[in-house]
Amino acid sequence: MPSPAMPKSVLQFFTASQQGDADAWADAFAEDALFHDPVGQKPIEGREAIRAFIKSVLPNFDPFLGLTPLEAHTVGQFVAVSWHGSAVSTTGRPVNWSGINVYELDSEGLIHEAKAFFNHAIFAAQLADA
Repeated sequence: MPSPAMPKSVLQFFTASQQGDADAWADAFAEDALFHDPVGQKPIEGREAIRAFIKSVLPNFDPFLGLTPLEAHTVGQFVAVSWHGSAVSTTGRPVNWSGINVYELDSEGLIHEAKAFFNHAIFAAQLADA
């Protein structure tokens, strides 16, 4: 299924997640970006902190299959995307979750702020059971 049309940096966010490329994933963000992953947690501040966060998450999976965008809606510098995530834990157990991300882009088209809305407890429980 092809990805829905969306701004380049948001498409890069999803493509890099599917490739497990932490550097390309973080490079979709502005230097001073905020990433709420998920909303309700303290945001991760700055591209380098986001890169470190992504690099800390990926080793928990073998493989991390990524986030697949389902629908995208763009209004000005804001983009909302529904998605499905999938991975396999290092013990071989499937992990599936879904959510909606809301992005605010900066004047250069990079992600200035990303807010991930998903049920972290369901995600964590699948890893705990692995």
